[in-house]
Amino acid sequence: MRLPRRHTAGATEPAIEGAPAFANDRDALLGFLELERGLARATIQAYESDLKQAESFFAGKGTGVVRAPGWNGVTSSQAETWVRELGRQNYAANSGARKLTALRVMAKFLVREGRRPDDFCALIAGPKLRRRLPETLSEAQVERFLSAPAGGDPPALRDRAILELFYASGLRVSEVADLRLQQVELKDGYVRVFGKGAKERVVPFGARAGDALRKYLEAGRPALVGRRTGSHLFLNQQGGSISRVSLWTIVKKYAARAGLPKGVKPHSLRHSFATHLLSGGADLRSIQEMLGHASISTTQIYTAVEPKRLIDQHARFHPRG
Repeated sequence: MRLPRRHTAGATEPAIEGAPAFANDRDALLGFLELERGLARATIQAYESDLKQAESFFAGKGTGVVRAPGWNGVTSSQAETWVRELGRQNYAANSGARKLTALRVMAKFLVREGRRPDDFCALIAGPKLRRRLPETLSEAQVERFLSAPAGGDPPALRDRAILELFYASGLRVSEVADLRLQQVELKDGYVRVFGKGAKERVVPFGARAGDALRKYLEAGRPALVGRRTGSHLFLNQQGGSISRVSLWTIVKKYAARAGLPKGVKPHSLRHSFATHLLSGGADLRSIQEMLGHASISTTQIYTAVEPKRLIDQHARFHPRG
């Protein structure tokens, strides 16, 4: 028997047209999220796709049954039925939760704008999510990793500075790619970062990353500068700004050279940064601020990593483990 395809978070889904009667409220919400909340374009597109899928269901497309005349007519029962339908279509819990989030955002927006008096999602329970612990590197693995770029040529100096900065600051790959020279305070040892939602934060990077950055700026970057070079900190071989794809490639290259697991990626250094800070005694609020998490609950996942590591070590090495 052929099993139904499982929809996973981030998987490509077929384009859905939505329903005309719902379009005005949908467009108003998307404009609000982009202009007033400053959400990233990719996030806006995900909301749009999920809302169109919900609209198609509420309008009864393909069934001949009109369930709701527009967003102001959607009932709690209809919304709950759609959530159950996602489960029947074998969507993964993360995908279902994301789609329900889009629905909840719409419901709150309609109340906020006075389009309806009630939140039709208020009583809907979402799918239970099992949060996976982030994969981190040990301190010994990080040392091997950061030592992997050998030599004093410009690409090696750049790559060493990139890896050191990733681990020393916990920056996201997009934040490293977008860094400009004017955001780096080399003397004081910190960078000014514009993260999700264009929110600015200050992130320190320490002496060793500072030394790697200084050597790159003195002997690496000048050799990479081209006619069209702008103010980006990290440059490619043609003098342009380095891309996120190139950063992934650099991390993969040196992870392999250091003999690390195949799953290592830029976010592995971000996870390791947070976990090692926490195990060293840093408080959770400071880690939250450095990572740029909007909620402390997102940062709290790292509190489970250290106990898990200790349990694994006990099971591996204790004679009666």
